Amino acid sequence: MGALPVFRWRLAPDGYATRRQLRAQGLRPGGQGVAATLERPRRRREPLVAYLYRVDLAKPVRPMTPGRWAALAAANRARRVCPQCRRDAGYVIPASLGACVPCAYPAPDSPRSV
Repeated sequence: MGALPVFRWRLAPDGYATRRQLRAQGLRPGGQGVAATLERPRRRREPLVAYLYRVDLAKPVRPMTPGRWAALAAANRARRVCPQCRRDAGYVIPASLGACVPCAYPAPDSPRSV
């Protein structure tokens, strides 16, 4: 088996698409392997590489079921709960802080500053 075909930036023929382009069309790769690569040259660095899939072999995106919607909502809710004070922060807690802003930077006279 030979190597994958390599196309230069913006010169890929019709019938190939990246994952994002497939998703915009309501498609997914559907288990097919990478069909080709796309390279964008850069100065003094290695080229950027994008993987291309065949559009004719792509399958439609699976619809979201009520169970998947519920699981996604629960995961997003868990990202908003502070592990220290156990309250909903109202925003996704940054991983760099690991807690809501009042817990990460308590005021000196605050009862939470322990």
